[in-house]
Amino acid sequence: MAAPVTLRGISTLSLWADDFSAAGAWYADLLGVEPYYARPEPPAAPSYLEFRLGDHGTELGIIDRRFALPGLRTGEPGGIVAYWAVDDVQKVLDTFLAAGATPLQPITEFGLGFVTAAVVDPFGNVVGLMYNQHYLDQVADDA
Repeated sequence: MAAPVTLRGISTLSLWADDFSAAGAWYADLLGVEPYYARPEPPAAPSYLEFRLGDHGTELGIIDRRFALPGLRTGEPGGIVAYWAVDDVQKVLDTFLAAGATPLQPITEFGLGFVTAAVVDPFGNVVGLMYNQHYLDQVADDA
């Protein structure tokens, strides 16, 4: 038997967009922060932007869809759903919807402190939202 795989955490979450400039502006406005990294660097037009978010500075990359893996070039929602930890799922869901995202999964309560919802951003990416008491306990323990 092979040694087990150790998943140490999310390194980078990549979202793809046909209209890369619009996606970068949309996320900067939604998140209230500018990307800290762009590639290539100005004055060339970027095709990759990166934001640092959350308690652990997780990287959120916005990438021009022409660089997506072949199965991800369709523009249809799909792939792995990464659930971002949030303090208030309804409030964050409402913010995404008001900014132009469309609902995918309604608010779903699983008990034991887990509540999720998911949207599709205007660029075809699925974004999960989760209130997760276990996550909050971990962050408190790390402090």
